[in-house]
Amino acid sequence: MLAPSRPVRIPVGTVTLEGDLVAPSSGRGIVLFAHGSGSGRKSPRNREVAHRLNEHGLGALLLDLLAPAEVPIDELTGEYRFDIDLLSGRLLGATDWLVRQPGCEHSAVGYFGASTGGAVAMVGAAERPKLVAAIVLRGARTDLGDRVAAQIRCPTLVLVGGNDVSILQLNQRTMQLLRCRRELVVVPGATHLFEEPGALDRVAEHTVAWFDRHL
Repeated sequence: MLAPSRPVRIPVGTVTLEGDLVAPSSGRGIVLFAHGSGSGRKSPRNREVAHRLNEHGLGALLLDLLAPAEVPIDELTGEYRFDIDLLSGRLLGATDWLVRQPGCEHSAVGYFGASTGGAVAMVGAAERPKLVAAIVLRGARTDLGDRVAAQIRCPTLVLVGGNDVSILQLNQRTMQLLRCRRELVVVPGATHLFEEPGALDRVAEHTVAWFDRHL
């Protein structure tokens, strides 16, 4: 039986972030999700991947990187969604909070970053090389994180749709900059949101295998 998720409130700097946490099974790792622009912890794609991780005993923290008051501002202006330094700082704050929580304090940490959240995860991994053990980037704007690519030390999996041509080109360039263990997987026929039949299943399968191996 899967452990139920519980809502959490995470103080980070001057804001409080909202999240949903499933603690890992004993001795297993936990994955923090960094969502893309205009999305959040309720993303059905991220929740499906988190569910599959939970089935394998891995924990998951789905969180909103924006405070509730910031969401309508960002929807109107786009003020926050491309502020990678702000968002990565919040991901790191949530990570520092997470590893102090009962049941999570001895777990290896992974990041799953989607779209612009991929760049957020890259910066977070570069900032916490001794803490973050692996990352997975899905349809990621890796170009926004290329400035730290060479600093990432943990195994990095990049998942991209075969029909997501512009993102694929960005990801291929990032692969040349990474100095860690890395792998690029192209999901045939998939577009940016992996909405095609079976595409998200492929994402989940590769993600579970990667974190199962490296966390």
